[in-house]
Amino acid sequence: MNALQEYTLRLADNALILGQRLSEWCGHGPILEQDIALTNIALDQIGQARNLYQYAAKQIGGEANEDSLAFLRDAHEFRNLLLVEQPNGHWGDTLVRQFFFDTFNFFQYDFLRNSQDQELAAIAGKAIKEITYHAQYSAEWIIRMGDGTDESHKKVQRSLNDLWMWAGEMFEMDPVHQEMKEKGIGPDYHVILDQWNAKVNEILDIATLKRPEGDWFQTGGKKGIHTENLGFILAEMQFLPRAYPESKW
Repeated sequence: MNALQEYTLRLADNALILGQRLSEWCGHGPILEQDIALTNIALDQIGQARNLYQYAAKQIGGEANEDSLAFLRDAHEFRNLLLVEQPNGHWGDTLVRQFFFDTFNFFQYDFLRNSQDQELAAIAGKAIKEITYHAQYSAEWIIRMGDGTDESHKKVQRSLNDLWMWAGEMFEMDPVHQEMKEKGIGPDYHVILDQWNAKVNEILDIATLKRPEGDWFQTGGKKGIHTENLGFILAEMQFLPRAYPESKW
């Protein structure tokens, strides 16, 4: 698999797994409005994943298609970030996970819409409005919870502390990212880190929250090394197409 195929799958897997996670909130949101909001964000993520899987399948060729890439790969073949496979937890946990990823994803797709790869640029150009809303939505909730009641402040601070160790993997520059950067296809994730830090610090300051300390982070997702959480996600998500492989929709 070449670097562009690998990179496209990373983008697709992040969108799919996060969309699947968020779909678990459907019918369980704290109020109807937010239940619908998270469900719509989940649909946005899955829609982005479809476009990316279609492009990846086009590159890979053969019998590959969006369904086979989503439903017929095993956990070690997925390249999503460890952050997006973490459990939803309570509302604060979910929104902190979203805040970390959405902020990163905005700057990532802001670059990608001007990518030298025209297919990725088109996908990013279509998705950027949704991603901008996602980033605004999660940031507003961080402010609302951080600058809210004593209980909401304590809970969201604990969520920040607990999820912080999963954030650093987003900015790793491995050989795939390095090649994409050199070809003008993908961003320099060290630059994205600077942008992410500036926005995260701004929002946490408004929310009266403390930025967690420490610069050690969990890693491995981009190489197919995952937590046990991904196995449970895939077991549920992939059951039907694996149990009835000849089914037609």
